[in-house]
Amino acid sequence: MPAELVKVLAAEGKTEPFPIQAETLKDTLAGDDVIGSGKTGSGKTLAFAIPMVAGLAELDVERRPGSPTGLILAPTRELATQIAAVVTPLARAMNLTVTTVFGGVSQKRQEDAFRRGVDIVVACPGRLEDLMQQRIVRLDRVDITVLDEADHMADLGFLPGVTRILAATPADGQRMLFTATLDNGVDKVAKRFLDKPTVHSTVETTAPIEMTHHVFEVSPGDKNGLVQELASGQGRRILFMRTKHQAKKLAKKLTDSGIPAVDLHGNLSQAQRDRNLKAFGGEGVRVLVATDVAARGVHVDGVELVVHVDPPAEHKAYLHRSGRTARAGSSGDVVTVCLPEQRRDLAGLLRKANIKVTPTRVDAKSAEVDTLVGPRAEYVAPVEQPVQRQAPKSNGQRRGRPGGRNGQAGNDRSGAGHSGQRRRGTGRSATAQSQSHTGESSHGRRPANQQRRRATRAGAPASAR
Repeated sequence: MPAELVKVLAAEGKTEPFPIQAETLKDTLAGDDVIGSGKTGSGKTLAFAIPMVAGLAELDVERRPGSPTGLILAPTRELATQIAAVVTPLARAMNLTVTTVFGGVSQKRQEDAFRRGVDIVVACPGRLEDLMQQRIVRLDRVDITVLDEADHMADLGFLPGVTRILAATPADGQRMLFTATLDNGVDKVAKRFLDKPTVHSTVETTAPIEMTHHVFEVSPGDKNGLVQELASGQGRRILFMRTKHQAKKLAKKLTDSGIPAVDLHGNLSQAQRDRNLKAFGGEGVRVLVATDVAARGVHVDGVELVVHVDPPAEHKAYLHRSGRTARAGSSGDVVTVCLPEQRRDLAGLLRKANIKVTPTRVDAKSAEVDTLVGPRAEYVAPVEQPVQRQAPKSNGQRRGRPGGRNGQAGNDRSGAGHSGQRRRGTGRSATAQSQSHTGESSHGRRPANQQRRRATRAGAPASAR
């Protein structure tokens, strides 16, 4: 690894690799295609962020407007934001720039970033395709591509868009795919776009995550009291609901009862999501009430408890919700609140998730609940929100509706070619990036890179790379 990146990680207290990082870095730093899988919270983001930044710094390519050289695809805005937060300090150390691209926010900031020129883009597929169709961005110079949470992309129906995006990147570029499973079409994406990938899984080799699971069976009349009790502890906790309306309603109810809470769901604008996540990650709010939009990609340190107020519909959602606690080797508890009529479905879900736990019959005053919650936080008086009055509408005026999404983009493979050849393995540092590249051809589709990658995979010695 470049010394500059080691220094950044050491400053963050990261001096030893997690298993998924130790397994994959030897291949990803060499420029090979990789499929990686590991449990949530196992350090996958750094496993691809490090080779992304190190590889682009070694290639030392010219930054051009609207033409990034690094691309990371993520299924949700929250995950894209979290990834960018991890990548940016590393990129800054190597004189690289990072931007995010997703819907729900004004497009102008993203357009401005591309006009200035950006090296690494962390994007959700929908907005990225919109920008491609508008010819604001093209992907014909992308050297390294990462597809994160590929199985969740499939669950959300994003794989057709992902396929179009990957097809717009050069076939000889390095590609990394991180996923929990290879079903639902993920295997077809891997087969089409990855070239002889090495496969790494830490499911068996990683140290067990310190996560304790509980099932609290409760009568319908006692459920509200139990949920409020579970929310009343001093540490951070996330409460998961099935619907947006119920998440908003519970957050308000807890706040009104002296337990400051914020909500997170699909009905919020991006500014509201960012504000609520910032509040939850700060000192004033310790409870986040969320739908499954927060099940992946939301990383807040010190979440000691996850509560499935409404059990999820399937076992993968259970695992990803639960993974918001006990991250990076820390401990945490997971509680599923179960009504009598939910008992059979929950038992089947836990069996598929390979979770073995004996249900406990409780109410809000049970000793098991008291022990789990621990010391209670102090009561916080709710702050009344000012009533916002709408201005009267003039006669004959209709309120405007926001325009719909642009159609799906085709592949824009036009534009200038690469400014330089790949030079993976040269060990160039950020300080050497300004040196000129004499003797390098700027014409054609990176023949030197193709030779390097094919030679590497054919077993050529390191000196030939």
